[in-house]
Amino acid sequence: MNKRVSPLFLGLLGVTVLGGVLATFDNSFAGVTGVVLIVLGGWATSLCLHEFGHAITAFRGGDRAVQAKGYLTLDPRRYTDPVLSIVLPLLFVIAGGIPLPGGAVWINHHALRSRRTESMVSLAGPLTNLVLGMLITAVVQLFPMPGHLGAGLSYLAFLQVIAFVLNILPIPGLDGYGAIEPWLSYRARELGEKARMWAPLVLFLLLFAVRPVAQAFFGIAYLIFGAVSGDTCLVQVGQLTFRFWELSSSNVTPEMCAVIR
Repeated sequence: MNKRVSPLFLGLLGVTVLGGVLATFDNSFAGVTGVVLIVLGGWATSLCLHEFGHAITAFRGGDRAVQAKGYLTLDPRRYTDPVLSIVLPLLFVIAGGIPLPGGAVWINHHALRSRRTESMVSLAGPLTNLVLGMLITAVVQLFPMPGHLGAGLSYLAFLQVIAFVLNILPIPGLDGYGAIEPWLSYRARELGEKARMWAPLVLFLLLFAVRPVAQAFFGIAYLIFGAVSGDTCLVQVGQLTFRFWELSSSNVTPEMCAVIR
């Protein structure tokens, strides 16, 4: 049983740190490259931490098999298919800023001690995203952020909040449903199992295609982000910098956010 942290995870973390260093420069190429690396590396890192949250909670709740499966090593290759776990979520972030849930850990629910433990296992992932978002936001608020660093970190923090809101929804296939599933009747759980494969796809289509649904969803995300003292102006700068091909269409800069504050 490997208890060491995966070198691949450390590599993703290293990419994020490198992005942070580059983002401190005012030079446009270095700054934009830094933001891209912060967001891509940071998001991939958070995907591993999200799944680790599920696994460590399950381990403490009685499922010892998660250690044998390598889930506690933070290795993204252990969380199902690498394409579904890492590549596809990153493509969704690049395409529209909606952080698609990544991989999954297979939990032996029969080994868990109680229904409450099952619920906590499901909630551990999205709560990990929320805590990460709060921590990153606190760092941006407490320390000077030269160059594009504050914008890149703020956008990464906002993605964590979006991931929390998305995953906490009580929809089959998402963690929010997993939290209430142990308390449902057999018939309800049976229906939920049938909807597990297509319900998230319907949700993503609604978010992309139905404007009021997207507005309501992102409105909740911005509300939570603001509640933890997040800077929405820096989020917009970070998103536009990350999507650098759209940068020329906006006059928003980190300096303007400082004036607004």
